[in-house]
Amino acid sequence: MSTTSLPPGAEPPRQSSLLSDELPEPAVLAAAAAQQGTEGHYDELHGRLNEPGTTRAARVQLAPLWRQFFDASGTTGWQDLATRAQRVQRRVQEDGATYNVYSEGHKEAARQWPLELLPVLIGAEEWASIEAGVAQRARLLNAAMADVYGERRLLDEGLLPPSLVLGHPQYLRPLHGVKPRGGVHLHVAAFELTRGPDGGWWVLGQRTQAPSGLGYLLENRLIIAQQFPEAFRDLRVQRVAASFQTLLQGLLRLSPAGERSRVVLLTPGPHNETYFEQVFLARYLGLTLVEGGDLTVRGNRLYLKTLHGLERVHVLLRRVDDDYLDPLELRPDSALGVPGLLQAMRAGEVVVANSPGAGWLESPGLAAFWPGVAERLLGEELLLPATTNWWCGEEAVWKRLSPKLADFVVAPTFPSNNATAGGFGSGAPTTGFAPLVTAALAPGARATLQHRIDADPAAHTLQARVRPSETPVWREGALEPRATVLRVFALSDGAGGWRVLPGGLARVSHRRDGAHDPWLSMQRGSASADTWVQTEGEVDATSLLPKPLTAADLAGWHRTVTSRSAENLFWLGRYTERAENTVRLARLTLEALTGSFIYGASPAVLRVLDALARRHGLVGAGVPSPEQSLRVFERSLVYAMGDAESSQSVAYNLVALRGCAQALRERLSQEHWKLIHEVGDHFQQHYEQVMQSAANEPLADALGVLGRVTTHLAAITGAQTDRMTRDDGWRLLSVGRQIERLDFLAHALATGFEHGLHKRDDGFALLLGIFDSTITYRAQFQARREVPPLLHLLVHDTDNPRSLAWVARTMRDRFVKLARHEPLWAHEMAQTLPRPEDWPLELMAAPDDAGSHGPLVAALRDCSVQAQGLSDALGRRLFSHVSTVDRAVWQ
Repeated sequence: MSTTSLPPGAEPPRQSSLLSDELPEPAVLAAAAAQQGTEGHYDELHGRLNEPGTTRAARVQLAPLWRQFFDASGTTGWQDLATRAQRVQRRVQEDGATYNVYSEGHKEAARQWPLELLPVLIGAEEWASIEAGVAQRARLLNAAMADVYGERRLLDEGLLPPSLVLGHPQYLRPLHGVKPRGGVHLHVAAFELTRGPDGGWWVLGQRTQAPSGLGYLLENRLIIAQQFPEAFRDLRVQRVAASFQTLLQGLLRLSPAGERSRVVLLTPGPHNETYFEQVFLARYLGLTLVEGGDLTVRGNRLYLKTLHGLERVHVLLRRVDDDYLDPLELRPDSALGVPGLLQAMRAGEVVVANSPGAGWLESPGLAAFWPGVAERLLGEELLLPATTNWWCGEEAVWKRLSPKLADFVVAPTFPSNNATAGGFGSGAPTTGFAPLVTAALAPGARATLQHRIDADPAAHTLQARVRPSETPVWREGALEPRATVLRVFALSDGAGGWRVLPGGLARVSHRRDGAHDPWLSMQRGSASADTWVQTEGEVDATSLLPKPLTAADLAGWHRTVTSRSAENLFWLGRYTERAENTVRLARLTLEALTGSFIYGASPAVLRVLDALARRHGLVGAGVPSPEQSLRVFERSLVYAMGDAESSQSVAYNLVALRGCAQALRERLSQEHWKLIHEVGDHFQQHYEQVMQSAANEPLADALGVLGRVTTHLAAITGAQTDRMTRDDGWRLLSVGRQIERLDFLAHALATGFEHGLHKRDDGFALLLGIFDSTITYRAQFQARREVPPLLHLLVHDTDNPRSLAWVARTMRDRFVKLARHEPLWAHEMAQTLPRPEDWPLELMAAPDDAGSHGPLVAALRDCSVQAQGLSDALGRRLFSHVSTVDRAVWQ
């Protein structure tokens, strides 16, 4: 029908849209995308047990919390999940969040922290029961710790088997009778929970020695909450800052110095698997991150070694395992702890959180005994049930259950312990192993396991098979159910009370079948998820922002720089400069050699390049000189650039630079760290590509690789110059750079004049190139090839940051300010440092009677010696405190 035949006032018909005017509800979309869970496991998304024959109607009904979660973000939020998942991974990468994975005792490459997009959701009512049960168990473990290291009623009455407690390698006899301040042995306790098929929560185990995860929990929360701001608000998710405040206040309450205490976080170092979270946690709590070498005990007191001397430490929040804490009384081979720490603890001069000797509480073999212990110590029944465990050390238990071995998970009763606590453990090494699902073993392997248990039953514990609940994870448009375990933290308030942090660190299986790893270990590939706890009351608005500082507080304010951080900053500066120097020298050498093939280079230039390349490790001692074989020398130089084992190669310097940065994660910005992290990776990647493609052809493409590294290093230098606070740590970094620069440039200039480079065009150009001053010279002196203007620019010009005068003056001034707290020593050292600006140009530029520049060369050689002398003096005075043993600046 044509529009001309329509009745008056009628509208023409419209083409119907293929899209509905109303988008489907997000909860409906989520239900449609949900995949069927594993039979016999609780389904968190639907709030029910997965059973055979579940109807379609049941599968589309989401649990109320999950319906509210998806509805809060709307349909647009559902459609944006893929983009949000990408943002999560990008944010994790930008933050540099990593988790170091180990395999059979060997460190593998650090992997990016695995974080799932969707959180784990827990309602307010069920959280209340979890909270009460976890707080009760924390009280129980602290009371058991106090009894075992005190009156030993539990052992005497048979409520705990002595062979399981006293035979545990982490029961520390030197701690018997030690009463920590306030009677608080545990300050942080972590509990592994999972929801069983009945919908209730069960305790799988506990971590009491040095529980990890708080830093990762914070990282997860900061990232995931930003992805779902509407849901985070509408679900009234409880915040976590108040719990961390409770921990800090509890530590200060117990400290001998109260509110004026210094609290530090003791880390095993950058190679520890969870080092990132230790850095992150220290930043969040405002604590100084320290390693064992940063601390010393003097007169039963613990001190921090800093650039300004020894500063008293009152509280040590540790992430170092028990055995390694004190080499005087525990493992004598430990380099992670502090000699004398246990004696300082006995004297009541320091609070160690958690107290050493708590590792035995983690043994799964004790699970069956805790209900009886709770009745004896607390007069209470346990609120949270635990999974059933049987310790094979009880002969009757193993005899009864060994025929049913296939029904259990076999777990280690004790941790791996190849050198038991300096002889204070069980007296014999024990062997740890990953938990084994015996039903998944072949008959032969199961028989072997049975024989192994027969040989050492006490080292093995049988656990009932657990069916953890399954939480949804986002995978390419679908919601896949994955087994999950939740680590919940209880934090002591220092007065006998416990606060359970609302939430936790959830671990999620990396594949649909989680039975392969009953503990869902991060080491075996599990991912993490944020945990949201709903609150019925007000959302806690507590902030960890400290109280305002007064003018009096700020009068003598300075940022503490530990001696370890100081040394790493010093070498960060040196390795940055050393990398720049070797890259520039390698590039200039390759350019000269490439040009020599075409035009020929003067013998003097080749000899100087040969001497400099050998001094700075660019070629090996047995490589023929370029005068003997240009091709062999060139190829040897290019091959040596990528040798990370050679202590002066380009690759080695970049690796060393990264190592220093890794130890300084708490001080470097994310951008600075990312630049340093990338430069080595990019160099290695591009270098390998060049080596694979070059075959037997000339390797001129290596110049492109060096050019990219130069650009990257320039950005790192910019970050150090313009993005770091000018405190004593930065001054030390700068002094380190100037020491390297002065040594390199002074030696190179001396070598050049000894070989007469200033008399040749290509030699003159090489000297300017080494000093990175070619453009500046041409702008000021055009085509002149004369010694006075050359020395004026390279030695005297204090506006040129590459001139010896600028470098020496900068090094001297920053050193004096750095050592201002020891003015006499600083003044004495400054008198020994070079002053090239005072060298008379007429004398230095004029040849001597022999036609050489002897005074100039001698002065340049002295520069190198004096620079290295300053390096040695700094090491003795500020890093090792050899001459300042008794100097304490804060009691």
